Amino acid sequence: MTVSTIRPGGEWGLGGRRVARIGYGAMALERFADDRDAAVALLHRAAELGVDHVDTADFYGDSLANDIIRRAFGDAEAIAVVSKVGARRVNGPVPLALAQQPQELRGQVEANLRSLGRERLDVVNLRRPEIGPGLTVPDDELVDLDEQLAEMVAMRDEGLIGGIGLSAVRLPTLRRALPAGIVCVQNAYSLLARDFEDMLDLCVAEGVAWVPFFPLGSAFPQMPKVADQPVVQRIATEVGATPAQVGLAWLLAHAPNTLLIAGTASISHLEENVAVGELRLTSEQIAELDAVGADA
Repeated sequence: MTVSTIRPGGEWGLGGRRVARIGYGAMALERFADDRDAAVALLHRAAELGVDHVDTADFYGDSLANDIIRRAFGDAEAIAVVSKVGARRVNGPVPLALAQQPQELRGQVEANLRSLGRERLDVVNLRRPEIGPGLTVPDDELVDLDEQLAEMVAMRDEGLIGGIGLSAVRLPTLRRALPAGIVCVQNAYSLLARDFEDMLDLCVAEGVAWVPFFPLGSAFPQMPKVADQPVVQRIATEVGATPAQVGLAWLLAHAPNTLLIAGTASISHLEENVAVGELRLTSEQIAELDAVGADA
């Protein structure tokens, strides 16, 4: 395995280390259940292109994604591994169930360590069911944040995890959690879904990495697809890129602490995602996209 020293998109801090601003989201690895060698080849190509951090979870494919990451990278320190806790895999119409109690969070960290073949996770995101898309509960059913953070801090002190992140949270939760040493925040966010601009501003001010999921939208009605937006399509033609690349390039230009974790099962698509690091939008194009997002 060769890890390029090139940092696509530049670099930002994540869990006490500097990483490329373009990483890889491992949920797409669920598609490789019948061809894990092809998935390993995909990850090796990502490393060759300079991708040095992957975002995963033990419940992706019921440990499938983690097993592929283990096969591809082992415990190589050159690759930062970020995982998440707060849910578990179940059989049923909805494949996930919440697992939010402190002891459940520890069990999930231990499961990630086993399936990844690692002694330490660089960052672990606490996924809270405060906001969608995905699993949510009424506020009076949320597990106490301080109890959860106490367990996360204990695991950090024990050396099981390097940094603590948050996912699917509101701004007051981030403010309350910052004293625990939060290193990143993952919320649904894109050019056309910018509900968390105040949270992003706080992350910039605090040096916290901003890691948007659904960065190009999704099938969820509140997450429109960026590539379908006419202005995005026109600017893509102007710069000789795809609409998806323009949507990702806007995210990198919008805030210096943004880390992308777009996932794919295609090497050619992976190469397109990484190439976004070299795509430069003009100030006029960025202003046009800003206006589109503000009106969305």
